[in-house]
Amino acid sequence: MRTPSIVPEGADHDVYLVLDDLGRIGRVWRETSEESTGRATLIRELLEGQYVNPVRIVAFNITGGWSRDVTSEIADELRERCIDLDEVPVGLEDFLERARQAT
Repeated sequence: MRTPSIVPEGADHDVYLVLDDLGRIGRVWRETSEESTGRATLIRELLEGQYVNPVRIVAFNITGGWSRDVTSEIADELRERCIDLDEVPVGLEDFLERARQAT
C-alpha cells in the first residue's frame, strides 16, 4: 500500500514570504493567498506599499526541497525597478538601506 503525499499538487514552484515589522504589534510573517506567493507578485506588492516595514524575505520550493533568504536579491531587483520608476516608495527606503548594509 502506498502512502499518499502530503505535498499539495502543483507545489513545484517557488514561494516568497515577507517578514514584516508592524511596530508595536511586532514582526509577523505576512499571510497571503497561494496565488500571491510568486516573485512577480511580491515585487509588485512591495512597490505598491502593501507591506508596512519589510524586514526579511524568504523563498522556498517544497518539491525542490530548498529554502533560502532572498532579501538581498529582492532588494537588488527593487533598486533596479525604482531607478526605472525614478522614485523609491516611502515604505521601501528603510528596507533597501538595511539590505544594502547587510551585504
